[in-house]
Amino acid sequence: MSVDRRKIAAKIQYALWVVFFAQIVARFFVELPYNYWVSWLPALGAMGIGLVTARSARHRIETAPPAPVAVAPPVTGRWSAVNSPADKVPSHGTHNLAQTYAIDIVAEPAEGPARPAPVWFWPVARRNGDYPAFGAPLYAVAGATVVHAEDGQRDHLSRSSLAGVLYFWLVEGVGRTMGGSRRIVGNHMVLDLGDGTHAVYAHVRRGSLRVRPGDEVEPGHLLAQCGNSGNSTQPHVHFQLMDGPDLETARGIPFTWHGVGVPAAGEAFTVDASAPARPQDV
Repeated sequence: MSVDRRKIAAKIQYALWVVFFAQIVARFFVELPYNYWVSWLPALGAMGIGLVTARSARHRIETAPPAPVAVAPPVTGRWSAVNSPADKVPSHGTHNLAQTYAIDIVAEPAEGPARPAPVWFWPVARRNGDYPAFGAPLYAVAGATVVHAEDGQRDHLSRSSLAGVLYFWLVEGVGRTMGGSRRIVGNHMVLDLGDGTHAVYAHVRRGSLRVRPGDEVEPGHLLAQCGNSGNSTQPHVHFQLMDGPDLETARGIPFTWHGVGVPAAGEAFTVDASAPARPQDV
């Protein structure tokens, strides 16, 4: 599927979801002039487009799988993977927003307070500062040009309980879907690594950006901090590579991190802060 077709499909799919959810809200106030089952047609159409685009992505992977691109890890210290392409592809259950080979990692420091474990009921939510990933520095994984960078969205509370997660998916998730891709990834950066490869850092901390679009960065350049903005239940780093700068039309590219590889879910790994050297204020 060409870039133009993917763009059109994304726009139509988004419009159909907006119509579907708008009907749900409207039914609370007025009686719609058609049968209830008709209101599900936009949702079915949106899901149909999703199936077609997913089939196209699977065909591409099966017939001409892209080669992994080796880059440096975007963090230092001890971390572990949550969702990883080492376990399944697509790693997040969808090819949407070029997430085919995306990875989520959380901080697991060897010393100091540990990451809070999930609970059933209480506390429903936690402060982001309770999580060691919040505020962790994010670094450039290669020499690159910054093509997009934004950090104006808020960092919401972490959803630490079953009730919090259900609210996150059923209420916040719907609202962010209506808001488009930037509301899903939250504050984020896109770096052009050259040769058609782009790196994405999602859920960045509000107000933490150290770069702006057009900046040239070297490997290890301090970019921003890990946050909890967008579609995120707790502070974590969402990282992915893709073949274009636009999340809605690009396709995912597999990665491997120097000295680490691709950690599987639950696998802990450590990145030495001194190798390679990481300039703080280039």
